[in-house]
Amino acid sequence: MNMAEKIEKPLHIAMYSWFAFGHLTSFLQLANKLAQRGHKISFFLPTKTQQKLTPHNHHPHLITFIPIAVPAVEGLPSGAETTADVPYEARSLIMAAMDLTQDTIESLLSQLKPDLVFFDFTEWLPNVARKHGVKSVYYATLLAVSGAYFLPRARAQLGGRDLTRPPPGFPPSKSMITLRDHEARAVGYAVTQMEFGGPGKMMLQRHAVALEACDAFAAKSCREMEGDYCDFVYNVYRKPLLLAGPVVPEPPAARLDDKLNAWLSSFAKDSVIYCALGSECFLSKDRFQELLLGLELTGMPFLAALKLPIGYETMEHALPEGFEERTKGRGIVHGDWVQQQLILQHPSVGCFVTHCGAGSLSEAMVSNCQLVLFPQVTDQFINARFLSLDLKVGVEVEIGEDGILTKDGICKTIKVIMDPKSEVGREARINRVKWRDFLLAKGLEASYISGFIQNLRGLVG
Repeated sequence: MNMAEKIEKPLHIAMYSWFAFGHLTSFLQLANKLAQRGHKISFFLPTKTQQKLTPHNHHPHLITFIPIAVPAVEGLPSGAETTADVPYEARSLIMAAMDLTQDTIESLLSQLKPDLVFFDFTEWLPNVARKHGVKSVYYATLLAVSGAYFLPRARAQLGGRDLTRPPPGFPPSKSMITLRDHEARAVGYAVTQMEFGGPGKMMLQRHAVALEACDAFAAKSCREMEGDYCDFVYNVYRKPLLLAGPVVPEPPAARLDDKLNAWLSSFAKDSVIYCALGSECFLSKDRFQELLLGLELTGMPFLAALKLPIGYETMEHALPEGFEERTKGRGIVHGDWVQQQLILQHPSVGCFVTHCGAGSLSEAMVSNCQLVLFPQVTDQFINARFLSLDLKVGVEVEIGEDGILTKDGICKTIKVIMDPKSEVGREARINRVKWRDFLLAKGLEASYISGFIQNLRGLVG
């Protein structure tokens, strides 16, 4: 904390993230950085989820968790609180429940009187906040490049239809970033067709309203990495865009599970493949089995943290026939939560097969692992192009037409990037080390957070 920050009154910031773990943890990581500078955070979150996030609250004297009861919604399973508790197609029910918390959130803002409130998908929040003199900040948990590609006001010039092309004005030197036809169809359905919360509410419409209504945008990004895309967003909306810097996750206080640590340590340095597709990815049986067969085909040891495929209740029944026997001792398939940060930092882990969610990429970019990019939905496709084409720090999984995944495609991609003689692998390793050193450079994050706080003060005015 510098002298100016000591003298000025601490800010009080409320946070209301979309009830998905990737979003909640991203908001909490920023909360930790702000609390480290003495600022007060009122963090709204689902009641039972509080227990899962408590270990990641590094400043409990300044970050107060305020539990929000998730209202009952027809079709939403009893006890469901986050998107991890429901299938992908039922996420809209979580959003519908969040819409019903509007009166609760307004009451809290009225009582707490924070200076600012950070939010993302609850597009009604800026107007609620404005009634109580609270500034609203749309905090993007996705990469700036993805936000820029799907930017609603810019997309409106294309009629919002053709997602295979970037919007008009997208940084021309980066226009190689596009969606493939099958990806565009999937994204188009998700953002323009699938109701997201209530009758007639579409994801893109919510996003568009939120961006128009908020007082400012904030993003976990650096100008050195995504400056062109940040400028594009600013030029389209002409409202403050505040960059928080890399927001590198704090090292967990816990130690890696002893049994898992012993298993990983039994293999050579950089030899283990770690595959994880996030807390919300439910693969079909065919894709699930092809992925595992591809990992097996590499001949390398692997740890796969995967959700059970759609329609299965036990991992034993979901695995390919004979898979357990063939991979015994060198392969683990785990269906529950794992200590990802600690796994990525283990010296035996040399390759990370990731779905390219923004949270996982934050952890991946400061690890020593080679990156195999296996995007599943929406912004993850753009994230994967950015990392493979712009930054050149990883390689995308080889996918057939219409998104067909094969075990050979998985195996080939991993072997290409892991082969020490491969030019592709060598280039990715050099670039990854360069960006890792940049993100961990002494003073970088401190400088960004200081600037971010001063910009927030300017917003409050």
